[in-house]
Amino acid sequence: MKINNMASKKISYLSIFLYVLFTGQIAFPQSKGRYLKNNRFDMTAAGFKFPQSDFNIIGYGAYHGSQSTEKAEHILLETLINHQTIGYYLPETDFSIAYYFNQYLKSGDTVLLKNLVKEYGKRVPQEKSIQTYKKWIGIKKLNDKQPKANKIEVVGIDLMVSYKYAAKQLLELLNIRKGTVPAFSQLVQMVKTDTADYSPNYNSYSKRILKSFVNAYEAHPSSFKANINDQKILDHLINNIKLTFEGSKEVSRDQTMFNNYMALSKLYPLSKKAQFLRMGFAHLEKSKEGNRSSFFSLLIAQGIYKKEQVISVIGYLTKSRVFWDVKYDTQKNYIGYTTEGGFGIGDYWKEHFKGISRLKANKISDLTLFRLNQQGSPYSQTGTDLMEIQLFLKKSNQADLKGRSTTDYLDYALLISNSSASTPIEALK
Repeated sequence: MKINNMASKKISYLSIFLYVLFTGQIAFPQSKGRYLKNNRFDMTAAGFKFPQSDFNIIGYGAYHGSQSTEKAEHILLETLINHQTIGYYLPETDFSIAYYFNQYLKSGDTVLLKNLVKEYGKRVPQEKSIQTYKKWIGIKKLNDKQPKANKIEVVGIDLMVSYKYAAKQLLELLNIRKGTVPAFSQLVQMVKTDTADYSPNYNSYSKRILKSFVNAYEAHPSSFKANINDQKILDHLINNIKLTFEGSKEVSRDQTMFNNYMALSKLYPLSKKAQFLRMGFAHLEKSKEGNRSSFFSLLIAQGIYKKEQVISVIGYLTKSRVFWDVKYDTQKNYIGYTTEGGFGIGDYWKEHFKGISRLKANKISDLTLFRLNQQGSPYSQTGTDLMEIQLFLKKSNQADLKGRSTTDYLDYALLISNSSASTPIEALK
């Protein structure tokens, strides 16, 4: 009897020990450092494969102007295209520029590509680079290897940044006999001379020509109806051109992206193929930051996709430099460029992301990808790591993140180390 009591006590002590151990693991979850060590991937390794494939849309964003930002995007595209995970590529550009990127992917015309990069770079001047140009050459090589049914298509959802390719696309969409519609003839002449200022940001010559054309199109639709190659595409393009006529009225880029995405989802089978989105990371946050809604947060809030169907990959720079500004002489000839390695990379004593030190302590290569969204991740607990920007003697964005976790905003953190600055496209020979 005494032996049985002793055995019973041992079992009881063991049960208590196991209970304390189990509840202790719940109370004191895996540390962030240990978690990162167990959930990191070397993107430079042969055979790298992105860890997830069951999603509707994946976005990648990092600080602009870094050579390795473009290199990392190419690696992501390579694994996603080769494994036939995505069907559409949405760069940070408008509908018409994206349309002509598709033309480049078909033709391989590098003169067209160089001009496209210049127009594309008007949105973010640091993207107007040789590295962006070479990235597109790499995308074409990847796409050429795919069977026809699996080739990616480029789609632009951003606010219009230049009229140059919008005007050119209008001419492709209309077959109007010379001299029959004066407003169209003016448009033809503008595209032919190609000397106009194509800026939509003020009352430029090109804006006046396009206003005249749109007014004529809307006032006399019968003059155009029989000469339209694709009515739905034309209407979408004109709606985007009209957005630029609103002058000083503030237009939310993210809301415009969402509206364009919804409109284009009726023209393209976006629901049938996953999409890869390349944007600045502010557009890829999966929750609102303060009162600001990002494109991704709008997709989720409006019920277009569930939160887990949207994947956000955010890049963080360390020990790197970024292309900052182009230098010209008094005759506006290119003479060089400047770079930045303090402000502008997000890892500077006066400006850095909270928690970036843990990424640096656990890196395994200059492109180390950390998965943050695994079940039980400490990054799913309330906290501001990798979202809060801590500033010297300035207020951070902590208040806008109150009550949120890191994974409310992003799923993967990519640490980009030792990157050189990109080189402006003007230096391309």
